Amino acid sequence: MRTEIRYGIRDMTWLKILIGLLMTVMIVLSFMTEKPVADFGDEFRIFYYHVPLAIVSMLAFLVNLIFSVRYIRNRDPLDDIRACSASELGLLMGVLATISGSIFARIAWGSFWNWDIRETSFAILLAIYGAYFALRSAVEPGQRKAIFSAVYSVLAFISVPVFGFIVPRIYNSLHPEDTLISSGKIALGGTVAVVFVLSLMAFLLLFVWLFNLRWRSVYLERFVKERGYE
Repeated sequence: MRTEIRYGIRDMTWLKILIGLLMTVMIVLSFMTEKPVADFGDEFRIFYYHVPLAIVSMLAFLVNLIFSVRYIRNRDPLDDIRACSASELGLLMGVLATISGSIFARIAWGSFWNWDIRETSFAILLAIYGAYFALRSAVEPGQRKAIFSAVYSVLAFISVPVFGFIVPRIYNSLHPEDTLISSGKIALGGTVAVVFVLSLMAFLLLFVWLFNLRWRSVYLERFVKERGYE
């Protein structure tokens, strides 16, 4: 049994401490340093949370794609668990990015939702990954469910560059232009760049910790259920 449960929960105390330190420093700096964009008020400080959450959300969908492809090739149930766990966290962080963006929109543009192209395209992206879970819940557990989910994930990932990057830049948007990249170069500088990188690292490490915790928990639940342990 000791060998079979080698994928159980691991002690990742060091990672939790690192995430806590990064989050604390980032939160303090995000409110104590200069405004990210001179044309906006303090409401634009939500940029330090909204944008990293959106980026990590799409990276989570990339992790979902990688493990889905691995499942199609190897039929390893662990890859299906990892793919699903990544998609869960990607959807969660995407929803948090949408909520934080809506708070900014209410202050800056007078409404929580403005049907702006970036708002709408990201909502479509989240809906596509929401359908992933509808598919999983509609199919009986087993290899058929895993293979359907993996194939759907491969197709769904096409929507990430389309609705995450291409469509929002084709049409005019209420969002400020050139916040991150301008004319092919990094537009951030000074303390704004430092705080943004700290925030991105903090949310990325948070995803890594939650991902490991989630898929190992699901694995243990399945292991106990299949073997009838109390």
